Amino acid sequence: MPRPLGSVVDSLRPPTPLAARLSVQSILFAIGDGTFITASAVFFTQVVGLSAAQVGVGITVAGIASFLVAVPAGRLADRIGPQRMWALGALGTGLAYAAWPLIDGFAAFLVMSVVLEVVNSAGGAARGAYVLDLVPRVERVASQAYMYAALNLGFTAGALLGGIALALPGDAVITALPWFTAALMLLNAFWITRLPRVRHEERPTALEAAVAGAVEDVEGERAVPGALRNRGFLLTSFLGGVLNTNQVLLHIVIPLWLVQETDAPHVLIALLFGTNTVMCIFLPMVVARTVLGVPTALRASRISSVFFVVSCVITLVTHDTVGWVTIALVWLGHVTVTGAELFLSAAGWSFESELSDPGRRGEYQGAQNLGGTLGYVWAPAAYTYLAMEHGAVGWLVIAGIVAAATVAIHPSVRVAQRFLERHRLDPAR
Repeated sequence: MPRPLGSVVDSLRPPTPLAARLSVQSILFAIGDGTFITASAVFFTQVVGLSAAQVGVGITVAGIASFLVAVPAGRLADRIGPQRMWALGALGTGLAYAAWPLIDGFAAFLVMSVVLEVVNSAGGAARGAYVLDLVPRVERVASQAYMYAALNLGFTAGALLGGIALALPGDAVITALPWFTAALMLLNAFWITRLPRVRHEERPTALEAAVAGAVEDVEGERAVPGALRNRGFLLTSFLGGVLNTNQVLLHIVIPLWLVQETDAPHVLIALLFGTNTVMCIFLPMVVARTVLGVPTALRASRISSVFFVVSCVITLVTHDTVGWVTIALVWLGHVTVTGAELFLSAAGWSFESELSDPGRRGEYQGAQNLGGTLGYVWAPAAYTYLAMEHGAVGWLVIAGIVAAATVAIHPSVRVAQRFLERHRLDPAR
């Protein structure tokens, strides 16, 4: 009988040489992004001279812009090829970071925030399409899991570098930090161009599509509708966003609850995030082995929701506990919500692979971002209000929301599958 430790050790080995090459890109991106994010609050307030409110407005506006261009950017990736679009997005991201030390004032910050978020988001959609084009169907979930672990490893290294920059006296290192990130992003763009070439079925132009519709009686079939017409996929993406609100518990609600509603020491927050980081480096491959297709992906989404609900129940109890009992329960609540993250990630990679039109993968990545954002964006305010203002009842309502989304995602996935079957689309292509 294989030892559990063996499974964890195996998770450090790439499932294929191709996954190893893709993970180099994940690490380059994450180190650069993680380094800057760690020091970004100090950079924007002390170097650029912005107020906290102005930084918040810029981030919000940039997020809205990214949301609006998600599907058009995906369609563009399908037109020019995902790898080319991904490389251009990485190049644009690097140039945007290089410009940060040169900006002055809120207007310039707002423009650069929008540009950076849009090009980064467009590159991300193209990346997802490229991976689905390149990696064989049976290897997709395992490869994505390994890349996810590499991403977390890179973000951890980036956070350490950013922390070192913050600890150094003066603002010189903080001011130059965006150039370090820019260099890594440009190296990332170069690495993307060195990855294997893969054929991507280019989509017809609007004129070509119209002509195809006009000669339908000759060809015997109608042009396939786009991602926004696939209601099952859009609903699945939305419900996936709802289930992904485990991140709201992880990063916002549980830490706030610890500080305001328990007697646990505040330093415990560092241990919570450290535990999450370690689990997300070593366990994605272990969990990914349990997902082999849509039925097992649906099972993984159910397991994820069980972890989510258990986390809510454990955490609400800590309002009335004291001392080491509180510390142990808060930590266990964080471990279980990390379990929800791991199983949902594996399920999501399978849904991406099995529910997308192989000729419109960029567009489907954009549609997934659109639906996922709508399913997630309301949760930080709602969950914080429910937990902090209504206590145990609020936690149970949060658990009920996720349980309802878990039930609903099963029929939505089947609708998305029927769409592919009706239009004779094979995800394995």
